[in-house]
Amino acid sequence: MPISPYKAGLIELMAKTGVLMFGDFTTKSGRQSPYFVNSGRYRTGRQAEAVGSYYAALIHEKLEGKFDALFGPAYKGIPLCTLTAAALWREYGVETGYCFNRKEVKDHGEGGMFVGWEPEDGDRFLFTEDVISAGTSVRECLPLLKSAAKVAVTDMVVSVDRMEKGYNGLTAAEEMRREFGIEVHSVVNALEVMEYLHNREIDGKVYIDDGVRRRMESYIEKYCAV
Repeated sequence: MPISPYKAGLIELMAKTGVLMFGDFTTKSGRQSPYFVNSGRYRTGRQAEAVGSYYAALIHEKLEGKFDALFGPAYKGIPLCTLTAAALWREYGVETGYCFNRKEVKDHGEGGMFVGWEPEDGDRFLFTEDVISAGTSVRECLPLLKSAAKVAVTDMVVSVDRMEKGYNGLTAAEEMRREFGIEVHSVVNALEVMEYLHNREIDGKVYIDDGVRRRMESYIEKYCAV
């Protein structure tokens, strides 16, 4: 089944940069996974610009008009919110605020916890993150935003949804919806990654052959909501 160009673009970028890896990995939950996603492996301006464009494409398609500013939790969310805000303006003419938190409150100059857009009553924020697992960043940052002003956070964008169920039987996205009323939107999910890369040659290399696909299918069947 064909997928959107921005989805294909992110999948290929992740594979070629080593952000998406295949092998034997232990996840935070202790599961043995045949693949792993580490967005810390993006290293160049070209790669960073592309990531911002893919996030912006998803937002333009599904979320335009639903927020006033992007929020990026420190640390990985910081470049994501700034790159995405820039891409929204550059590619769609949409000017939006962006904001991220400091890990420690600044005690000199103007002080404060936030950099960029200052939260005000009535503001609608869109969270930007790389992946979502236990929802730690939301649990840490949502109270900070709401203590600064009467803001609303109804949506969140991530690069990859692993679609995994926790020990309570819910996916991380379902937990965010039930606990905070936040809808999680991913540029791609695990099934789209598997289907797109299976036996597809990219720059002379096949990342998911029949063997890797069988391992991924087994993992998805055991741990994921499909």
